[in-house]
Amino acid sequence: MRVDTPAVRAESARVVADDPQRANTAEIPNAEAGDIRRQPVGKVGLKAAFSAFSHRNYRIFFSGQVISLIGTWLQSTAEGWLVYELSGSSVALGFIRFANMLPFALIALWGGIIADRHPKRTILLFTQGASMLLALALAALVYFGLIQVWHVAAIGFLLGIVNAFDVPARQSFVVELVGRDDLINGIALNSSMFNLARVVGPAVAGLLIGVVGMAGCFLLNGLSYIAVITGYGMLKLPEFEKRTDHPPFLAAIREAFAYIAGNGPLRAIMILVSTFSVFGVSFAVLMPVFAKDILHGDAKAFGILMAFNGGGALIGGLTLASVGKKFTRRALIYVGLSGCCTFLILFALSTTFWLSCALLLCAGFFMIVFLATANTATQLRSPDHLRGRIMGFYSLCFLGLGSVGSLVAGFLAKHVSAPGSVVIGSCVCLTVGLLVFKRIIRIPRDPAPLP
Repeated sequence: MRVDTPAVRAESARVVADDPQRANTAEIPNAEAGDIRRQPVGKVGLKAAFSAFSHRNYRIFFSGQVISLIGTWLQSTAEGWLVYELSGSSVALGFIRFANMLPFALIALWGGIIADRHPKRTILLFTQGASMLLALALAALVYFGLIQVWHVAAIGFLLGIVNAFDVPARQSFVVELVGRDDLINGIALNSSMFNLARVVGPAVAGLLIGVVGMAGCFLLNGLSYIAVITGYGMLKLPEFEKRTDHPPFLAAIREAFAYIAGNGPLRAIMILVSTFSVFGVSFAVLMPVFAKDILHGDAKAFGILMAFNGGGALIGGLTLASVGKKFTRRALIYVGLSGCCTFLILFALSTTFWLSCALLLCAGFFMIVFLATANTATQLRSPDHLRGRIMGFYSLCFLGLGSVGSLVAGFLAKHVSAPGSVVIGSCVCLTVGLLVFKRIIRIPRDPAPLP
């Protein structure tokens, strides 16, 4: 912790004068934490918006991931349409999502511990290889006409186990690629990459389903993993320093949980992300219902809806990378959450295809502002030795609890309607967000940096 004294201010002025990169920042005293942080001022240039790309490792990581993620969204879109065609049931859609996300509720915390104790690149090479084999198995089942809903659920469950180890490692890996100074930019660009894939993958899926069939979509996804595996192999990383003083499993979990419980802003973020995971983001599970039964479209219309939602998120991620530092993280979190839920309610009430597309675009924009900022704030408040475990908790809140949300969305859609399910879930998110903002835990305007 650094106290603001005349001597400190004089030294800071000297450092800034010697470092042109810091010339466009100002020091903001943080009364709550008793220290100082630097805040960008003035215009944000193109270089600042893509500062993470100055790191060779990040450029390689980004390139491989964007190809693989397009394949992942290609498979996700084709899978949703396949399940709805096989079953015609919104409950089945929710069950498939539940099977995919359930492992996060069971072993994501273990995945976080593994990420803290072993080289993250090694973990990611294994998880990406396993994901490729599962995609190819799904392609084979569809190609030979053997596919049933329970096959999709079983492969989804296995993929969920893989992701329980992949996600904590991958999210906590970014800081090793770009360092703390460019972490915010790196996470925002990661969100843009993820949502670029959400634009391209579903749109391509809508076209390819009728050209190469479901099996072709799953095969292309399996082949896309070659790019990311090759990229991980090309990274130049320092030798991993293995520690021998790791606490036992339960003690390691308690240590991370105690840190989160003792940090008010982290508690608030976990509450908001958990609520959004259960009641908000599950709208995506019902997208085939909206496309086919409410908007009277086909697989192409389904792909377009998903692409518009991803397009909004892509714009949101790029906007956050460019100007996100001009706003407090508290403001971005609450504006993102409330904006996303408001547009989801309007989407649920729409019966016009292109209006629905526009509303999903806006919802996607605010969704990524909320989620990327929450991810950034969590990582910046996580000490290095706990980051994997804390991101394991974050993954549990966002993805693990999504398994519950998928079942809730599916059953609500069956007994109320798909639009009713989305409206109810969005209203719950808005209510909890207001309670957290006003009554429970107020996220500070200027989160204190780690010592």
